[in-house]
Amino acid sequence: MLDIIKEPWQWYAAGPLIGLTVPALLILGNKSFGISSSLRHICAACIPSNISFFRYDWKKEVWNLFFVFGIFLGGAIAARFLINPGEISVHPSLRTELAAYGITDYSNLVPVQLMNFASLLTFRGFFSMVIGGFLVGFGTRYAGGCTSGHAIMGLSNLQWPSLVATVCFMAGGFLMANIILPLILSV
Repeated sequence: MLDIIKEPWQWYAAGPLIGLTVPALLILGNKSFGISSSLRHICAACIPSNISFFRYDWKKEVWNLFFVFGIFLGGAIAARFLINPGEISVHPSLRTELAAYGITDYSNLVPVQLMNFASLLTFRGFFSMVIGGFLVGFGTRYAGGCTSGHAIMGLSNLQWPSLVATVCFMAGGFLMANIILPLILSV
């Protein structure tokens, strides 16, 4: 049984399980799936201020905080007990392309040559971690939700703004992976 959990699941098994969260949340409590709103709930609960954005009844959304805690806990358990001791599998053509940029260590999910505290003080590291993080946060707030909320929940509810947001997320991802990231890595 543990071997089934340790192996990557095929799209035709994992996809429907993720998709079933939408009707489950709607049936069990008329709730919407999304992760980015949980940060707002945490801030509303922890920061006593007169900022209008944080003045609402966050206790109605406490289920979302438990959901996010479950994701965190599941990730921590998987990282501790289900980790693959071998090297991360990377396609040979991608290995060749990344080697040209000096990325050769695949012992972690994120290349150590790109994401570590020492590289935070370089242009490449600062741009990747700080500016990239800011852009993701800004884009999430500007789009009114994250990729999981729009692509999973919004599209299944046939919401036009979610279709626009998902198309923009995908276009931004393609642009980043194929044009901007090679420019950053070549610096």
